[in-house]
Amino acid sequence: MNPRPLDREDPDRLYTVTGGRSRADDDALDLVALIVAEDAPVPGMQSEHAAILRLCADAPVAVVELSSHLGLPVSVVKILLLDLLDTGRVTVRHPTSAVAPEHAADLETLRQVLVGLEQL
Repeated sequence: MNPRPLDREDPDRLYTVTGGRSRADDDALDLVALIVAEDAPVPGMQSEHAAILRLCADAPVAVVELSSHLGLPVSVVKILLLDLLDTGRVTVRHPTSAVAPEHAADLETLRQVLVGLEQL
């Protein structure tokens, strides 16, 4: 079995990238939360932060996609995103359900639609 790239990742580098932090607030960001860049990268910015801003510049990108593009564990990306969120450089769009419970069709209406389709 070939080792995955993350298996060969230097733990010291990940420690440096996150500033020694090992946990992110899991409630603040879930895997499918969409990240939107509010600013462009600036000179002197940490390279991972700049990469996130470039990836999210044109369209919102999910946290899990950022992890894949950057080749970093999701936990590390969440820590980096929280840094950017704290400074206002990104915003988070949380996914919502497609149909709100109060707008869901009732069962009788669905039955009538099914009967109508069967009669076609």
